[in-house]
Amino acid sequence: MKIKIRPLVFWPSFILLIAAVLLSIFNLDKFASTLSAVTVWSMKFFGSGYELVTVIMMAVCIAICFMPFGRVKIGGSKAKPEYGLFAYFTMCLAMTVAIGILFWGALEPIFHITQPPASLKIEPGSPEAAIFAMSTIFLHWTFTPYAIYGVPTVMFAFAYYNMKKSFTISSMLSPILSDEKVNGRVGQVVDSVILFAMVCGVANTLGVGTMTVNGGLRTVFGIDGSAVLNFIVCFGIVAAFIVSAIMGITDGLKNLARLNFYIFLFLLGWVIVFGTPLFCVNIGLEGFGNFMDNFFQKNLFTGAAAQDEWPVWWTIWYYAIWMAWAPVSGIFLGRISYGYKVRTVVGINVFLSALFSVVWFTFFSGQAIHMQLFENINLGEVLATQGNDMVTYAFFGGLPLSNIISSIFVITAIITYVAGSDAMCSTLAGLSSFGISPDNPEAKPWLKIVWGVMLGAVAWITMTFAGLDGLKSLSNLGGIPTLIILIPITWCLIKVAKNPWKYDTFKEDYDEYGQPLREKVNVLLKSEFEEYVQPKMEYDVKAESHAK
Repeated sequence: MKIKIRPLVFWPSFILLIAAVLLSIFNLDKFASTLSAVTVWSMKFFGSGYELVTVIMMAVCIAICFMPFGRVKIGGSKAKPEYGLFAYFTMCLAMTVAIGILFWGALEPIFHITQPPASLKIEPGSPEAAIFAMSTIFLHWTFTPYAIYGVPTVMFAFAYYNMKKSFTISSMLSPILSDEKVNGRVGQVVDSVILFAMVCGVANTLGVGTMTVNGGLRTVFGIDGSAVLNFIVCFGIVAAFIVSAIMGITDGLKNLARLNFYIFLFLLGWVIVFGTPLFCVNIGLEGFGNFMDNFFQKNLFTGAAAQDEWPVWWTIWYYAIWMAWAPVSGIFLGRISYGYKVRTVVGINVFLSALFSVVWFTFFSGQAIHMQLFENINLGEVLATQGNDMVTYAFFGGLPLSNIISSIFVITAIITYVAGSDAMCSTLAGLSSFGISPDNPEAKPWLKIVWGVMLGAVAWITMTFAGLDGLKSLSNLGGIPTLIILIPITWCLIKVAKNPWKYDTFKEDYDEYGQPLREKVNVLLKSEFEEYVQPKMEYDVKAESHAK
């Protein structure tokens, strides 16, 4: 089938984004006030919904690992993975939180130590603040956020490969919508809304990545940040990921993700060797224990009783970002999950990736806390006087060869963001096209260029004129429609998990009871054991007893 543009998906979201960019150029105050008003409104009406839906998605991811559905193979029992486990894991990692753990690894704990929630009555700079910081980081960066990716990943993979549905977000709703609606105007409207939300989420992350690179340029080369520098850095990154996206997944993202992972290990090893690893492990364990002990309390903390806005600008904001990314991320992750069992897909995307984040933040955040509390390195003052983007470089300044490591960190930030946005750019272009299929997976290069430039424009304007708070507001704006869409997607996955045979086109992979084929093998073995083996064993025991 020839690939061509999906007009009801591409044009509405594209025109709306162009209008937002033009409004910000010609009336920045109106743009900022509108963005702020939408953010306040969304948090008022949807804030607790982000948290509740996230907890439910976490429960669903755990449940399907223990259900027969976990043994179902994406693409049927004869499907062979396109990527080995290591390549698959590194691509999943690059696609999800990579730039985030670089930017926030040493920065976020300093925020929480110096500015804990007022309603919790925690003294800034105290040991209680340190434990709160570590446990909160595990909340924001480990299991529950990855579950937000896990649900649409599994649902899209099953719908696309096993149900033979189209390469669309709306295909994840196939268990509750007819094919006519999925492939018709209803499906195209759903995809268009999510494309708009996705650009908001990716633009937020691109802005964070640009700020990270700018901080490195200030540290290593003494170049002060400006709107022009933001533009050069932002669109330099955009150009890189557009080129990578045009090259395709095999040649582009796969190699970038592998390189990205090796540099991650190097930076992690540097902090472990030259930092205070024993303290990091100890505070990491204590923080993780606090996180698990207060799992539901932390996940569902809204601050409503004390009118505390801390959850809005941290936990709920994070969940809004994850949700803004989730449907389109799920499409990409589901697309590369061909040949793996559902249990493996969840295990790598949710639990293994989360464990990597646990290790990363244990040492990066733990070391930042040690510097703040016990060393003569006041990262809190750096945050207050020099800005968010300088904290990480002040953190590296407390370790040997700081300029060299900071330079490597800048390069890593670029590679990391290029790897993740490569996948996003390809997926956005694919969703804007008719004719994408397993045999013809790549969209037209010009569509990748269009979406890449749009991402850069939205990110640059918001970051330059509204800063980090503007980026947070932008991500919240993107989170609203995806929250609404993820609720039925989660319900669809529950329906499929309860009875995959009903929806799977590979009927030969199930027995007469609708269970995955391995169940049939087990039943036959048990039957043969009861009919032939067990009576013989009982006879042998009786014969031996009689002989004695």
